[in-house]
Amino acid sequence: MNVQPDLEFIRELKTAGGDTLKKCFQCATCSVACPLSSDKKPFPRKEMIWASWGLKDKLVTDPDVFLCHQCGDCTEKCPRGAKPGDTLGAIRAYAYQQFAWPKGLARLATSAKNLPILIGLPAVVILFMWVLSTFIGGLSPVEIFRKQVEIGHPQHFWDFAKDGYQYFFGEWTFKWYGKNIAFIAVIMGVSSLIAIISCWMGVTRMWKAMVADMEIKATYRPSLWQFISQFLWPSIWETLQHKRFKDCKTNYDRVSGHLPLVLAFIGLFLATCWSLTKNDILGLIWPSLHGPMVWWDPFKLIANVSAIAMLYGIWILWKTRRKMEAEGRASNTFYDWFLIWEIAAVGITGLLAELLRWGGGFPLTGYFVYYLHLISVMMLFLYMPYTKFAHIVYRTVALCFERYRTSSFVQ
Repeated sequence: MNVQPDLEFIRELKTAGGDTLKKCFQCATCSVACPLSSDKKPFPRKEMIWASWGLKDKLVTDPDVFLCHQCGDCTEKCPRGAKPGDTLGAIRAYAYQQFAWPKGLARLATSAKNLPILIGLPAVVILFMWVLSTFIGGLSPVEIFRKQVEIGHPQHFWDFAKDGYQYFFGEWTFKWYGKNIAFIAVIMGVSSLIAIISCWMGVTRMWKAMVADMEIKATYRPSLWQFISQFLWPSIWETLQHKRFKDCKTNYDRVSGHLPLVLAFIGLFLATCWSLTKNDILGLIWPSLHGPMVWWDPFKLIANVSAIAMLYGIWILWKTRRKMEAEGRASNTFYDWFLIWEIAAVGITGLLAELLRWGGGFPLTGYFVYYLHLISVMMLFLYMPYTKFAHIVYRTVALCFERYRTSSFVQ
């Protein structure tokens, strides 16, 4: 076998957390320790030797790389301290860059030295849109904010405690779609569209590459419904149950952090959908429904509980990660910490902005915190395909592929 190692690929793995991969001497302890490894498809032993050889093309098309939950069982048992879990995490980070679009954003999200740009880009975009909103139709956000802080003003028809950030980008007279939500929809919509296109292109490339690498020949192609019912939904349901996470022994506490985080995102998604429906559809028919949700609204309760669950989950993951690094069982990487701090920023700024609105007396502070919240949310959407957050898409597709390659659709 003629091996042509990609030395640049090996160097990138080392900087992304795979700095110990050369310690591996193929004893197979990691494959024995891993609860997800099987006799027919042992990993991460084969991935460690491929990484050591620099076989980039083999690794980025290997579904087992994405099935790894990085629980640390293999690292705990490794007699050489090779940290296979971190190496597979580094391979995933590299794969996200390879499959992603556009490449410029993907490369930007790989290093801590780019953090000022990663934060500055959304900050400038949102600030630009806020300034632009002052020149487009109706009342500018500056005028509305002035009225919110002028307590006792005869024309004080905006109340910060009641209306909150509904007029962050101002107001216009077009009743069918609010100015504020229009600007937010443009900002978050474009960010989400870039992420969706990137994820679709990435998983499509990955699926085709995995099929080609394993020389799979399909007997016939599953319909959309067959794909959803037989591959996609079972994979999602397994993830929601955290079956594979619960098989891990060394860092079982990660289940206590990861599961609340998953449920929190689902709860916040549902609350956001209801808020948009209430304000921009039902609110047009019944104006009394327009405005922030009252605290006893069931969906508001779901949102608040989800926000607390998000902060609790990310605190558990933060604490677990710090412990693993202190004990030498994990490497300190930007890839891991960027997502932790990003989710923490979303939760903290969102909850703090709401508390300031309820207080009613700090509109200036509230508006600034809300601005930071918009920045953190835009970062979460925009950089999702290029950071560790991408695993929610790529791992789900790998789980689907795992079922597909053993199904009746394949020879």
